[in-house]
Amino acid sequence: MSKTPAISDRHRRTRHDHAQETAEDYVEAIDEVNGSSGRCRVVDLSRQFDVSHVTVTKVIARLKREGLVTSEPYGPLELTEAGRQLAAKSRRQHEIVYQFLLAIGVTEKVAAIDTEGIEHHVSKQTLDCFRRLTEQLQGK
Repeated sequence: MSKTPAISDRHRRTRHDHAQETAEDYVEAIDEVNGSSGRCRVVDLSRQFDVSHVTVTKVIARLKREGLVTSEPYGPLELTEAGRQLAAKSRRQHEIVYQFLLAIGVTEKVAAIDTEGIEHHVSKQTLDCFRRLTEQLQGK
């Protein structure tokens, strides 16, 4: 008989998943801001996510420890190669989910909002199915 995981183990998994979501959102945002304006600063992320400077600083410190972001004091944020790869993966997942939602008739506004949650919690298998079904629905 299998034993149900302890409550602390389930919460640990949830905290890990949320931390991964945050990492994906931040590296994707850093990449977007760097691409559009040439440099990304903490204040840019604070505005984009509508959170405090302190919140962004804490997340960036964690992303630095994880080897996803680098920066000099008071300098712009740069993605490492691992950070760029995570940003690209996150952007691909985002686009697949978003296009799928549009293809099944969800409005652009709702699809944009729903994509932000779904993209982080969907398996590769489900993403592949979303992509294939979207192509069929769009006649590609």
